[in-house]
Amino acid sequence: MNSLDFVKIAWFGKHFGEEPPFTGSGGAGTIFFTGCSLHCVYCQNFQISQQRIGKNYSIEELAEIMLKLQKDDAINIDLVSPMIWYGQIKSAIINAKEKGLNIPIIWNSNGFDGADIIAEMSDFVDIFLPDFKYGKDELALKYSGVKNYVGKAKETIQEMFKRAGNLKLADDGLAKKGIVVRHLILPNNIENSLMVLRHIHEIDKDIYISLMTQYEPVFKAKDYPEINRRITKEEFETVHNYQMELGLLNGWVQEMESQETFLPDFTKENPFG
Repeated sequence: MNSLDFVKIAWFGKHFGEEPPFTGSGGAGTIFFTGCSLHCVYCQNFQISQQRIGKNYSIEELAEIMLKLQKDDAINIDLVSPMIWYGQIKSAIINAKEKGLNIPIIWNSNGFDGADIIAEMSDFVDIFLPDFKYGKDELALKYSGVKNYVGKAKETIQEMFKRAGNLKLADDGLAKKGIVVRHLILPNNIENSLMVLRHIHEIDKDIYISLMTQYEPVFKAKDYPEINRRITKEEFETVHNYQMELGLLNGWVQEMESQETFLPDFTKENPFG
């Protein structure tokens, strides 16, 4: 197989680790793709994003995986880190829809996709679930190895919002269409989080946000003393209070009390077992 006719997948199955509207009681039909356009020194999924654990599947096999997840009563198809495989994923979605795939498709990405890719995928994706990691380009370069992050991420998320609109929930509380923006608070980088929130507010003040406190100093974080710890309650409260001051009221907040040190192990058959 050449680079145009396969994807590399680390794991697929029903997953309950996403926000409530994306899991429900049936679980998301999650597919973790290998590889990433960012190189985050603190990535919790570093085994697949940077060590590239995974197995190759053809486009037809990817389509069959989507259909199997639907048959197993997953409430959606949750594509995690899809960006570098977007062309193959597009072909697989078309293939699967021709064979009866009819549950929502989630584009669960790092936010560094680019507006052109989002425009191309918008007819095949129902829900966008991007990260907005940085409000400072120097931090993106330092911690994720990329330049010009802020402008590209904001442009990407603006395009997602333009294409899908704000989050729309069905009567059962499950997400059907729209966008939710995630932000992970980093220790000793509170001004970064405040800048991210300002950028999000400029896109739309009613946009749904998932504010995450689950940062864990894994992978290469020990080489950066300022982020070699978890965040404090004071750091969380500073960010959350500012979010409320801006009027960004829609979404979910991962409270400090809910923090659990749980990291998937993609060397196992079930990384979440």
